[in-house]
Amino acid sequence: MKKTIYIPLLMITLLLVYAGCGKGFLDIPPQGRVTEEEIRTNPTAAIDLTNGVYNVMWLGGFGPDVHGLQFINITSIVSDDADKGSTPQDYGPSAEIDNFTYGPSNPIVANFWTGYYQAIARANQALDKLPLSPLDDADKNRLIGEVRFLRAYFYFNLVRTYGGVPKIDRVPTPEEANSDAFQTRASAADIYALIIEDLQFAVANLPLKGATPVGRITKGAAQMLLGKVYMYQKNWQQCFNLSQEVINSGLYDTLSNYANIWRVAGANSIESIFEVQTGTNAACNSAIELYANSQGIRARKGWSDFGFGFNNPSANLVAAYEPGDKRRAATIITIQPNGTVLWDGFRVPSRDSVENDRYNYKAYHSRTQEPYCGSPDRTPKNLRVLRYGELLLQYAEAANELGNTGEALAKLNIVRRRAGLPPAVSGGQADLRQKIWRERRVELAMEHDRFWDLVRTGRAGVVMRASGKNFVDNKNELFPIPQDQILLSNNRLTQNPGYN
Repeated sequence: MKKTIYIPLLMITLLLVYAGCGKGFLDIPPQGRVTEEEIRTNPTAAIDLTNGVYNVMWLGGFGPDVHGLQFINITSIVSDDADKGSTPQDYGPSAEIDNFTYGPSNPIVANFWTGYYQAIARANQALDKLPLSPLDDADKNRLIGEVRFLRAYFYFNLVRTYGGVPKIDRVPTPEEANSDAFQTRASAADIYALIIEDLQFAVANLPLKGATPVGRITKGAAQMLLGKVYMYQKNWQQCFNLSQEVINSGLYDTLSNYANIWRVAGANSIESIFEVQTGTNAACNSAIELYANSQGIRARKGWSDFGFGFNNPSANLVAAYEPGDKRRAATIITIQPNGTVLWDGFRVPSRDSVENDRYNYKAYHSRTQEPYCGSPDRTPKNLRVLRYGELLLQYAEAANELGNTGEALAKLNIVRRRAGLPPAVSGGQADLRQKIWRERRVELAMEHDRFWDLVRTGRAGVVMRASGKNFVDNKNELFPIPQDQILLSNNRLTQNPGYN
C-alpha cells in the first residue's frame, strides 16, 4: 500500500483537537499529493515538492496571505510611505491598519499569520521528504537549501511582525501537535537563531547566479538575506562581510534605468537577487492573488479601471524626494487634472475620473505591453524581494557603523548617481547614518520594508506620529497575536504588550 504525502497549505489536521472550534494555524486542507514511493524513485518528484514551496508565495486575496493585499497592509499601508487609498468606505480592516486602531481580532492580522504558517508548513513537509530522493547529494542539498531559504524568509517576516512566534521547524505528529512545544511562543531570539541556521545551510549549498535556472534561489540571495538578518541584530561585521561577498562576486549590478526594474523588461535582471516568479498559464493562476490588482488605479467614472486603488503613495513620501530625483516619477503615478499618460501609452482620463491622487507605479502591470492572461486578480507581476540597490545600502550602513566612511559613501553614491543626484558627503558617522536611512526610504519606497526599517532603527514612534499616524510607543512596534489563535491554543499563546 502506498504511503501518500500531502503537499498542504497548512501543517497538520487537528480535527480531534479543534473540532467545532474553527481553524488554527496547524490545520491543513489537503491540496495536491506526492506518494513517498515517487519521492524515493523519481528525481522529478523532489523538484515538484520544492516548487510547491515556491508557489505558496502566490497566496493572497482576502484569506490566508503571503504576498497579497494583507501583506501590502502589514508592510506598506501601515507605514508613512502610504495611505490606505481606495474609497473611505472600502475595507474597514485596512483603515484600522492605516490609522493604528487595529486589535487582535483584525482579519488582516489573522490572515497574515495564517498565510505564513501555511507557507512554513509546506516548507517543513518538503524538508521532511527531500532526504528520501534518489538525487545525488549536491542536487538534493541544493533543493533543501532553497526550501530552507524560503522557510527563513517566512519566519523573518513573522518575527518582524509579531516578535516571538511558535517555532515549528518540522512536521509535528498528530500526538504532539497540541503540545506546549507547538502551541506557545518561542522567543524572538530563538526564531532568529532558526533563521540564521537555515540561511547558513543555504549559503553553503546553493549555486551562484548563472549556475542554476533563472528564478531559483541562489547563493547570493542567501548571503544577502542572511546579511539583512544580521543587520536587524546590529551584527554589523557579519552584515558587512556577507554583503561584500555578494558585491565581490561580480554577478550583480544596478540596472541603468530605475523604472525598468518593475517592468517585465527588468524581471530577473542584473539587479535582481530574489524575486517571486509569476507567469501566465491556461488556468491563469500562476501569480500572486490581489497584489498588482489591489493597488491598481481605481476609476470613479468614464473608463474601465485597473484595480481597487489601495496603497497610495503618501504626500509625506512625495516630499521625501530631493529635486531632480528620477526615482519619484518611477515610483509614483501622479494623476494630473487633465489626465496622465502611463509608460505604456495608456491615458488615465482625468483626476475626477479616479478615486485617488497617486498610485504605486512599482505595482503597475501593463495589460497591453506585458504578458496578461485576462485575470486581473492574478496579474503576473513578479515581486522584487531582494535587489542590488538595496544590497548597496545594506553594505553602506554596515560599513558606516564599523567606521569605514569611505566604503559607505562609495556605495551610497552608486545609488544616488543612478537617481541623477549629486554625491553625498559625510559630516561624520551620525550624519552619514541619517543620509543612508534617508536614501533607503526613497530608493526602496513602496517595496514593503519601510515600517520594519523604522522599527529596527528606533525611529518608528517619532516618524509615524509626525506623519499623522496614531502610533503608540512600546505597543505598535509589533502587531497583536491574532485572537483566534490565542483561543485555539487554549490561551497558551501570550499577547503582545498593549493589546490585552
